[in-house]
Amino acid sequence: MEKLTIKAYAVQHKLSIFNVVKLVKTGKLKTSVENENGKEITYIILDNETEREIKQGTIVSTSKSTLSSLEKEINLLKKELKLLREEIHILKKKL
Repeated sequence: MEKLTIKAYAVQHKLSIFNVVKLVKTGKLKTSVENENGKEITYIILDNETEREIKQGTIVSTSKSTLSSLEKEINLLKKELKLLREEIHILKKKL
């Protein structure tokens, strides 16, 4: 079994540190707390079962509907930005 810090685990699995801390707090990841140099450091214990779940995306997943709604929102904001820039350009001509 291998042990990783929360930051190292987040980097290895391309997750945010916040998501890793949430997984630790909910108990989805096995951890051990060790005292090093007067500080408590949380280590995540890697095992085959949780690694398989991480790779399949069952623990942390982003839904496609959320991504598509974000893309729609981005497109709406781009259109609004374009209209605002045109309006600013017209107002500058008047001055």
